[in-house]
Amino acid sequence: MKFVAAVSALLVGSATAFAPAFTNSHASGTALFMAEDGVTPLRIGTRGSPLALAQAYETRKRLQEIFPELCEDGAIELCVMKTQGDMILDKSLMELGGKGLFTKELDTALLGDEVDICVHSMKDVPTWLPEGTILPCNLPREDTNDAFISQDGKYKTIEELPDNSVIGTASLRRQAQLMAKNPTLKCVNFRGNVQTRLRKLDEGVVDATLLAIAGLKRMDMDQFATAVLDWEEMLPAVAQGAIGIQCRDDDERSIKYIEALNHPDTKACVDCERAFLEALDGNCKTPIAGQARIVDGKIKFRGLIAMPDGSQKFETESEGEIADAATIGRAAGEKLKAEAGDKFFEMMVEMSPQQVLGQITK
Repeated sequence: MKFVAAVSALLVGSATAFAPAFTNSHASGTALFMAEDGVTPLRIGTRGSPLALAQAYETRKRLQEIFPELCEDGAIELCVMKTQGDMILDKSLMELGGKGLFTKELDTALLGDEVDICVHSMKDVPTWLPEGTILPCNLPREDTNDAFISQDGKYKTIEELPDNSVIGTASLRRQAQLMAKNPTLKCVNFRGNVQTRLRKLDEGVVDATLLAIAGLKRMDMDQFATAVLDWEEMLPAVAQGAIGIQCRDDDERSIKYIEALNHPDTKACVDCERAFLEALDGNCKTPIAGQARIVDGKIKFRGLIAMPDGSQKFETESEGEIADAATIGRAAGEKLKAEAGDKFFEMMVEMSPQQVLGQITK
């Protein structure tokens, strides 16, 4: 089965399946649209990709399930905006300046009172938040694993890929773990939304690609996954599969709404992983993976850092009380930072984007 026809059909279907009751195409500073009862609408800021919109609509649905007043016509307004990371697709995130490229415009709209809350993929959110904002809510987490996808399912596993196969991925984390398994694999910069990546795969631009299974599931596209990789095969990114909701720290109304949606177990795991990333001062030059899960009332964490070519890899595992989630993550990051040594991180800083990536843009 070809991806192109199936993806096109899904795109047409998704336009109606996810259509909001009222969508503003941009965050606006003009007069607000008022709900029927005269209440100022809750304005949700979101990126405009199909996945981002699916996450915003999921947030809206959960809010309406808990707060009847938000079911009124116009009670929730979606404010869709493009970020710099969405607009520049021919360069790697590292060349553009990092993951904050997917949140800066939303941060600006939030601080400018153009939106009330912002819905994010947590793996795109920097470990620091702009002053005046908080992120008190994570929705229940989706499956965090990566999906392996080959054209028409030709190769069922990473191990089946022939030497010198071309893999489409913009992730240094994935590149490092792939090349640790097979140094002959060639990873090429592969950005754009899920539908764009699947189209490129169908066109034979690459032999295979990897995507978060969470995103595929949220768009009802998980049938495209050739295989779902467990943590032993591919440790996922920090906060992968988690949705976070941000608001201004003095906005009591928004805080009331989004705190009611928070899933404590997800929040604890995400806090653990982000503390790990922060301890490593992680950026888009450093392949970093980190995942926490709660098992039998304890939080268990696994993390790794690696060289982009997979030639060096440092791993750690730890566990403890859920209440100590952030402390556990921070300690794990400090442990790996000490084991890798200053020279490891100095090499990352000194490397140019071209040296780190060793990639071409497709």
